[in-house]
Amino acid sequence: MTAPPPPHAPDRLAFLKTAVAVLAVIAGAFALWALRHILTPFVLAIFLLLLIGGLEDALVLRARFPAKAALPAAIAVVVALFGASIWLIADNAGQMVRDGSLYAARLDVLLQMASDKLGLAAAPTINELFHQLNPGRYVRGAARVAGHIFEGAVFVLVYLGFMLASRRSARNKLVELFQEGHAEAVLVIGRIQRGVESYIWVQTMVGVIIAGASALLMWATGLSHVIFWAFLIFLANYIPAIGAAIGVLLPPLFGLVELDSVWKPAALLVGLEAVHFTVSHVVQPRMQGQRLNIDPIVVLLSLAFWGVIFGVAGAFLSTPLTVIVMAICAEFPATRAIAVLLSADGKPYADGFVTRKKALTTKLTKSTKDKR
Repeated sequence: MTAPPPPHAPDRLAFLKTAVAVLAVIAGAFALWALRHILTPFVLAIFLLLLIGGLEDALVLRARFPAKAALPAAIAVVVALFGASIWLIADNAGQMVRDGSLYAARLDVLLQMASDKLGLAAAPTINELFHQLNPGRYVRGAARVAGHIFEGAVFVLVYLGFMLASRRSARNKLVELFQEGHAEAVLVIGRIQRGVESYIWVQTMVGVIIAGASALLMWATGLSHVIFWAFLIFLANYIPAIGAAIGVLLPPLFGLVELDSVWKPAALLVGLEAVHFTVSHVVQPRMQGQRLNIDPIVVLLSLAFWGVIFGVAGAFLSTPLTVIVMAICAEFPATRAIAVLLSADGKPYADGFVTRKKALTTKLTKSTKDKR
């Protein structure tokens, strides 16, 4: 008769390990915040690199594109979209500036209407309010912001160029860095790439639906610059939870200045919010499903966390960055609890991950032996 196994001894260092992990997270967050001016362009470059890689794979696998021409084509598409976005914003902003006198006259009418409702003796004009606000101060601030954006864009392109040039040697670096565990490292990177690509795909499709329906409503009410406003709504959709909700507020506010009736902007606001609510609460959950496996509360917290660290860029990339953190934390026993808390179902590994992990490990091991 065999003796029963000895009882499992409690880990007396569990509390200490947890405390060290919490302190490490706090120290890491502080380091990211302190180095945000350096790391923000780098993080954006990584995001663009993943986007180009996903587009390259789609061209090869789905469009039957030649493998050697897929990467240049993907880079050309991303650069073309970036250039078209800059042109669209600059062209519409210039036209709005040229029509500034018409908008000022309409604002004077709105101020007079508000003054009559409130029973004021004399309504201020938009020119008087403009001079009281000291516009020169805001122009200087806007110039500084534009300079920082241009400087950041240059660094993003520089980082992206070097990353693209070093892609071929990345696999060899992984093999040398992780030795026997390089198969698992390759699989983790693949999970990160699939998670980011899935997020981009869902947000892009949802943004197209919201922007398209919004464009129809804006055209029906007679609002100008429809393509410009639809593009801003589409772009704001990449900020999770609150982006599209804020983006659909801009056209009705502009409609108050441009349209000849207060009811049209009000009807436009109701219609745009209805479109956003329907798509975000009905269509998007069906499209997203369990692809990202991130808790909804974590999405909101990550938006605030990464927004504080990296600003607007962090707000746009909050969900992809959280996907990356969850995928990395799931690989280490000391941080796997963090990955479990970040996930929606308590299982940070996707379905079939363990099977694919074993298959990839066997494949890479066999490939290594064949080379030897």
